[in-house]
Amino acid sequence: MAEITAALVKDLREKSGAGMMDCKKALTEANGDVEAAIDWLRKKGLAAAAKKAGRVAAEGLVGVAANGLSGAAVELNAETDFVARNDAFQAAVSTVTKLALDTDGSLDSLKAAAYPGTGRTVADELPNLVATIGENMNLRRVAKLSVTDGVVSSYVHSALVPGLGKIGVLVALESTGDKAALADLGKQIAMHVAAARPEALDVADVSTANLERERAVLIEQARASGKPENIIEKMVEGRVRKYYEEVVLLEQLYVIDGETKIRKVVENAAKAVGAPVTLTGFVRFQLGEGIEKEQSDFAAEVAKMAG
Repeated sequence: MAEITAALVKDLREKSGAGMMDCKKALTEANGDVEAAIDWLRKKGLAAAAKKAGRVAAEGLVGVAANGLSGAAVELNAETDFVARNDAFQAAVSTVTKLALDTDGSLDSLKAAAYPGTGRTVADELPNLVATIGENMNLRRVAKLSVTDGVVSSYVHSALVPGLGKIGVLVALESTGDKAALADLGKQIAMHVAAARPEALDVADVSTANLERERAVLIEQARASGKPENIIEKMVEGRVRKYYEEVVLLEQLYVIDGETKIRKVVENAAKAVGAPVTLTGFVRFQLGEGIEKEQSDFAAEVAKMAG
């Protein structure tokens, strides 16, 4: 019996795209022969993932889950929107999202988590899902929020099934007050986040690079007015405040009434909740954001096929 080394398993995994445990089993069955192991994996349908790995996966689903003091959001991508309606894919996203609740919130931690009923990790289960469904997939990102005393609320915009859709939001609220009232507030703010697309929780959290870029644009716009420099400075500061109202959650106007800042909404909620409330964090995942999708030219493809 040949020795199945870690290097041999790694080599087979890179060549086949199959999971680590499946590669180890294949090598055992093939007595260490990599080519025979590839054939074994192909017969089991587990090497199919390698052929699909180069395809752009920008569709799929965002999943969110919350259990009171914690919440998690996950994005699992596939190649087509059709897969998002596949029962097996939906079950996988739901399972992985719930597993994320018990991780440290990192992608590595989630990939290393045990996938229920398989004896494999999440990372090693994905190739099996690819082989079953027939599309390249990518566990793209995960985020987790927790509170000490309060509630983490979740919301999915236009959910396909509970907890799964194209936009998922988590909102963390700290308070010793009534948890049911706090959860209702969290849900309302999460709906706001889905619609308003904030980039930062507070002014202090705004990216310095983004702020400087915005300020440079505003300065040039103000100078085009021909006003004196002291007036330009005031114009820029006013426009920076407007910028904060667009990108900072606590400075945004509540979409439900269009006039109250989220900061004030949270402050006013203390009466209904029965104790002061602090909004400590939020997560907003929108499916495929930031992924560069391939643009196909159907006419050119047909012409190429026709020679």
